[in-house]
Amino acid sequence: MNSNSPHVILMADDDADDRLLVQDAFTECKLAERLCCVENGEELMNYLLRRDKYGVPDAAPRPGLILLDLNMPRKDGREALREIRAHPELRRIPVVAFTTSKSQVDVEAIYNLGANSFIAKPVAFDALVNVMATLMRYWFGIVQLPENPGSRL
Repeated sequence: MNSNSPHVILMADDDADDRLLVQDAFTECKLAERLCCVENGEELMNYLLRRDKYGVPDAAPRPGLILLDLNMPRKDGREALREIRAHPELRRIPVVAFTTSKSQVDVEAIYNLGANSFIAKPVAFDALVNVMATLMRYWFGIVQLPENPGSRL
């Protein structure tokens, strides 16, 4: 990967099993990235804007990538993505829609809102491991990203 320190991946997903499976996939492929999780779009925005329990500096390390579920309570992924892209300090953080949906309507809507990628969650664990390894290699080993996206917050 491009830097000496691990990148932070922020996963917003209301399904505890999905969060655990992604964590297990990170462990399985020995990824150096750090996975942080939130359970809904409201908590995602609190994390990104360092509000409430995320107000302590070390409680919300700036993510280098957001994995965003679309269907969550309180604030869904679409609303959260709209807010992220409208915020001048957050808009450069890459956002990957990572969802069970395979709907073309969702794909088009998410790209129109400014997502960087849309990935349907794999069903099989070995496929999930492959997707996570590929995502991390792509976002942190291949593409050129701005330094510290959203770091001024």
